[in-house]
Amino acid sequence: MKSQGAAKNEANNAAQAAAPAAEEKIDFSKVEIEPLFADSVDFDTFSKSDFRAVKVKECTAVPKSKKLLQFTLDDGTGTDRTILSGIHEFYEPEELVGKTLIAITNLPPRAMMGIESCGMLLSAVHTEEGKEKLHLLMVDSHIPAGAKLY
Repeated sequence: MKSQGAAKNEANNAAQAAAPAAEEKIDFSKVEIEPLFADSVDFDTFSKSDFRAVKVKECTAVPKSKKLLQFTLDDGTGTDRTILSGIHEFYEPEELVGKTLIAITNLPPRAMMGIESCGMLLSAVHTEEGKEKLHLLMVDSHIPAGAKLY
């Protein structure tokens, strides 16, 4: 008799095999990447950053701002967390609701446009043909809110 978890894994594997995703070909030849930092950071300093998986409960455009989106996030504590991010050029708020993102949760609060932002969402940024591109880091929806990243 199979465990419930084994049965789910088998069903997921079968579904993935039945419908192979068409892998998009991406041309990275025109991508410019920022150089790596020359300065090192010691492990103790790095360890002080609290990276957590967060679930987007709500996302709205901040009035009177062209760049800012206001996120209401589940960070696993039972209390909603607000983070503002200047990514509206790259994303519409409604497409982010329900996504699982990565945040640094122990930055000091910072007021932007009169709203207190409590953390920072992580994104990958590069330049392509002279234009900045940004991709918000989204992870598997099976990762629970509040899961710590190491």
